[in-house]
Amino acid sequence: MIGLKKVLLCLSLLGGWGLGQGITFWPSSNPEEIEFARQVVAQWQKVRPDIPVKMQPLPASRSTEEVLLAAIAARTTPDICANIYPGAISQFVAAGGLLAHDKLPDFRSFMLARSGEEVLELYTSADGNVYQIPWKANPVMFAYNVALLKEAGIQPEELATYSGFLEAARKVKAKWGGKKYLYTPTVDVTWWQRFFDFYTLYVAASSGKTLLDKKGQVIFDNAAGTQVFAFLATLFKEGLAPKGQSASNRFFEGVTLVEPAGPFTMPFYKRNAPKGFRFDLIPPPVPDSLQGKPVYTYGDPKNIGIFSTSKNPQAAWEFAKFILNPENDALFLKITGQIPYRKDLLSNPAFRSIISADPYLKKFVEMVPRAVGVDDTPHLIEIYDAISRQYDAAVVQGRISPEEGIKKAAQTARDVISGFR
Repeated sequence: MIGLKKVLLCLSLLGGWGLGQGITFWPSSNPEEIEFARQVVAQWQKVRPDIPVKMQPLPASRSTEEVLLAAIAARTTPDICANIYPGAISQFVAAGGLLAHDKLPDFRSFMLARSGEEVLELYTSADGNVYQIPWKANPVMFAYNVALLKEAGIQPEELATYSGFLEAARKVKAKWGGKKYLYTPTVDVTWWQRFFDFYTLYVAASSGKTLLDKKGQVIFDNAAGTQVFAFLATLFKEGLAPKGQSASNRFFEGVTLVEPAGPFTMPFYKRNAPKGFRFDLIPPPVPDSLQGKPVYTYGDPKNIGIFSTSKNPQAAWEFAKFILNPENDALFLKITGQIPYRKDLLSNPAFRSIISADPYLKKFVEMVPRAVGVDDTPHLIEIYDAISRQYDAAVVQGRISPEEGIKKAAQTARDVISGFR
């Protein structure tokens, strides 16, 4: 864990705020969510001056999970955080960090009215308790450069399958001689990078499966996992993707024609895309055998959590409900482009008007029913670390076959889960 001492020091200073005088709130540190948090807190203080809220964006680190685990260990967690990753819930609960939210008055009735039984069940832990408040989903799609794809003589629908995608990548190579690429998967082996290449493609290739089954057993060394590794390995093996990294934005520079994108990407595109830059969205590609079938994708969900250190959990819950009311869900949708877990997104005029005004947002909303999260396991980071090591060996470097790489990653994951590593 990088910079743990610095993180602990920062958290100990933040923990010095007077929790008994109000509640502390940590939103995500990205600009749009900070702006949303700022507006919500300002509104809250007008209607509930009796419960002051001190807002502090999450301290910087490699990942939110590292920051929150360090805070739990130091007993310096906030009352409430709006950036909880579902895949880390088991770790947070095992460390005694999170409240059992279903014990709060009216929790179940409120969440059923907002999100529905299916969403609440999705985030109910094995012990029957709910340690997170369902909040938002971010389905990952593929953005493409409209002008360059047309210049290469490629129709977007050709990218729907692995064979079509690879043939299109070969057309780009033939046309521009390695100066442009259809798709440049990252070679960064940081564990969470795999969410947006391997795991997004795995969810699509497996028609919505995760890496573990319901009993917590590893299943990703299946046909889908092998096909994804083989597909990505072909891009590097044939020189259809570069093995080096770039500090610049290849998509905006026109070096890369296609890249993964989520609702969280859209504000960045609006702020930074070159003048006249046009893009559109398509689902991730799938193996040829799934052509024409509904496409699933990684949903990159984030939820809200109230911590066990809170001296006023009821006040934190009242503030959480305020964040999740229809007006603030609409504000969140408008400011961030990210999608709240609401049953009435397409029926409530407040949401429908925002969605209909943004053609990209509408496409993301349509993907939400087929957006899949990650397994809730205390071994999440170690499993993705194992996949990343074999991704480098089998996909990027080609030192071993895709079949061997996926088998090695799965075996390491089994060893981690069983306690042998």
